[in-house]
Amino acid sequence: MFRYLIAALCLISLHAIAAIKVQDDAGDTVVLAKPAQRVVSLAPHVTELLFAAGGADRVVGTVNYSDYPPAARNIPRVGDNRNVDIERLLALKPDLLVVWRHNASQRQMEQLRKLGIPLYYSESHTLDDIPEAVSRLGQLLGTELQAKQNASDLRRQIDSLVARYRHRPAVRVFYQVWDKPLYTLNEQHIVSDAIRICGGENVFGRLSNTAPSITPEAVLQENPEVIVSGDRKGQAVSGVDMWKRYPSLLAVSRGNLFAISDDLMNRSGPRIIEGATELCERLEEARKRRRK
Repeated sequence: MFRYLIAALCLISLHAIAAIKVQDDAGDTVVLAKPAQRVVSLAPHVTELLFAAGGADRVVGTVNYSDYPPAARNIPRVGDNRNVDIERLLALKPDLLVVWRHNASQRQMEQLRKLGIPLYYSESHTLDDIPEAVSRLGQLLGTELQAKQNASDLRRQIDSLVARYRHRPAVRVFYQVWDKPLYTLNEQHIVSDAIRICGGENVFGRLSNTAPSITPEAVLQENPEVIVSGDRKGQAVSGVDMWKRYPSLLAVSRGNLFAISDDLMNRSGPRIIEGATELCERLEEARKRRRK
């Protein structure tokens, strides 16, 4: 009996000191000796993912525009997602940095890595990546139960969209990120996955750059059935309004100019599923107008 007791205690001890190992979106393995307690988020969508993973009380620093959920507005800022104040960040004594791989300053991130701070890179390309990101961050935070519950809810929402729209007739879509300069997103971006799930086709999906700059003439040539603009909060004039000067454009003649909050579409956090739901509804409106 004594032998079994010793063995059980050894197993408990080994479990307690076992390292947490999670693969990030860059393919690197992030290793923590124990669950992270002081996390700095270096992108607004990352902040949303951390809150969804149960880390509301673990995020000690973040960057500009991290305004959701509302509690995130009170978290100290360390710069923006392109450039951080290293001194201010280090003063927060983080034991984990969660970084947007696409926009982070590689020089600064390497500097922080050399200081021994673990980095987790976040870069979701599909809606399915979102609940997976929540689950993995929950492992790093030691909040697996809440993360698992929230991830399951997000997966159910995605599955519902897929089931409802996967067999709907195709709709050719131009997604406009901004009009000055005019640029869009290719099929590698998560927005294109949302378009696909809704039964849409991104007319510029095959361009090589993730966020390519285009010309109005290129849009006119593609003649999309729907134009969707990711409008910013408080934007005085919708980005889609510029197309009203082209009445022969199919999207204009059929009244298929739609604006969706860029917070819901351009941030690859949990709320993009809400944005995708709105997008699917707009494409369904466009399908109904074919009958008129």
